[in-house]
Amino acid sequence: MSISQPIAAGEARHLLLFDGVCSFCNGSVRWLAARDPQARLRFAPLQGETAAWLRARHLEIPEALETMAYVRSDAAGERVFLRSEALWRVLALLDSPWRHAAPLLRLLPRPLRDRLYLAFARRRYQLFGKLDACPIPRPEDARRFLR
Repeated sequence: MSISQPIAAGEARHLLLFDGVCSFCNGSVRWLAARDPQARLRFAPLQGETAAWLRARHLEIPEALETMAYVRSDAAGERVFLRSEALWRVLALLDSPWRHAAPLLRLLPRPLRDRLYLAFARRRYQLFGKLDACPIPRPEDARRFLR
């Protein structure tokens, strides 16, 4: 399923753009995939073709790798959410108990959430390391990953 395909009536598509060479980000994507049994979420590296294609349509998606982006597509169009807003919206897609954690994140004002998000994002390579290349997804998850 590609984000560029027409949307069927009542169907929504969910795509998370992440830093493909960040060890923490890759671990987070594996964690999300394991907790999304309906396989609603799709994933694409910020360094890839899908992200470049979406950036051309949505200028708010930065080229900086420190920002996770969540793109929701439905019959009404596409919406882009960044940083902490992306995080809580993705958590809301998961089964319990993670879905219930999403509203708790919203208790903090967005400027504070985003400052905390960016402070962590700037240190994630130092804390968790950086990969030489985007890893190849496990065979059972391969259909969920776009280039």
